Amino acid sequence: MHVSIVGSGYVGTTIAACLADLGHEVVNVEIDPEIVDTVNAGEAPIHEPGLPERIADHAGGRLRATTDYDAVCDTDLTFLCLPTPSAEDGSLELDAMRAGTQSLGEALAERDDDHLVVVKSTVLPGTTEEVVGPILESASGRAVGEGLELAMNPEFLRMGTAVSDFLEPDKVVIGATSDEAAGTLRDLYGPILEREETALVETDVREAELIKYANNAFLAAKVSLVNELGNVAREYGADAYEVLEAVGLDDRISEQFMRSGLGWGGSCFPKDVDALRAGARKQGYDPELLDAVVSVNDDQPRRLVDLLADHVALEGARVAVLGLSFKPGTDDIRKSRALDVIDHLLDGGATPVAYDPVAIDNVRETYPDLEIEYADSAKDALADADGAVVATGWSEFDDLSFEGMARQVVVDGRRIDVDPDALEVYEGLTW
Repeated sequence: MHVSIVGSGYVGTTIAACLADLGHEVVNVEIDPEIVDTVNAGEAPIHEPGLPERIADHAGGRLRATTDYDAVCDTDLTFLCLPTPSAEDGSLELDAMRAGTQSLGEALAERDDDHLVVVKSTVLPGTTEEVVGPILESASGRAVGEGLELAMNPEFLRMGTAVSDFLEPDKVVIGATSDEAAGTLRDLYGPILEREETALVETDVREAELIKYANNAFLAAKVSLVNELGNVAREYGADAYEVLEAVGLDDRISEQFMRSGLGWGGSCFPKDVDALRAGARKQGYDPELLDAVVSVNDDQPRRLVDLLADHVALEGARVAVLGLSFKPGTDDIRKSRALDVIDHLLDGGATPVAYDPVAIDNVRETYPDLEIEYADSAKDALADADGAVVATGWSEFDDLSFEGMARQVVVDGRRIDVDPDALEVYEGLTW
């Protein structure tokens, strides 16, 4: 198929490269000329394992990028992969979605053939039909159902594993306004849907919109419940990991997301849970459980620093912070728990010395006034440190030697593979 993708951010770039890998002809429409040049040069504009080689393989062939919306006229369907950031009250900002949809509609006004528009961005129920649809109809002069079709196809990509998540998903969710639109997406995903492990879920549009939020809200709630149980275990002097490992053997619960620690961050969980809370309140429902999920999560960085402060006087202390990205496998620092830990350390009078294998430049650029030191390696960060915190579970931290520290006091927020017997104090087993 010939596919156009509006937006070449994290989601748009990943699915473009993956669809090209499946044999489709793909064009990315992106307003940032620097990103367009990067993709056309065969390079990845984002850090994501497995993505650079796919872009390098297909750029100039089945994959290209452009700033010209007219490129959509030569395609069979268009994915909208536009940012939907959070407003101050947690609700979604749809300015980029509206602008991109308007430009798409104006381009489609010049096309005579039928066209399918698929919303891939995460949006609340009603957005596809009540926001995207009317803008498309007005700008294109065509009505939904009469040469113009709409669908919602949520993404479930995790940073660090996005390529495999797209090519080997547990489910593909399609919410379409017509059987023809659903059939087009089934054909597009044909090789993926042939996998026995991949379920096809076909719903109406609003259900498809809500599935993404429900999915992430459930996982966020599970993490916060696990962290709450970990906090309780510590008060009893019990090993939370042993407790939760046994709980995870229950097939109704499963062993995934069972590590208590610093909590969740990134671009998806915080934004999606906040949007769902704000949307629920707009509908007249008070989401008390989701409010508690966020409250528990927001308190975890402070609890970690408090654990460190039980053993190290923070005022004037040099504290190694291992990891800055919100999770391993990405350089994304949005809502990273590591940054919250750093804020608490600074409030306590400590000097954080941070190391991350890929995210340091992002922190420097995003927070140029942040008063911390940066190290070139974990070993350098730990040198002469009075204490250390593990904020991101990079595999290179496993079996890390903590020799060279002034005091071998480590609080592990991510359950790395370290021998606690080799340390003076180690709080990881309670996290």
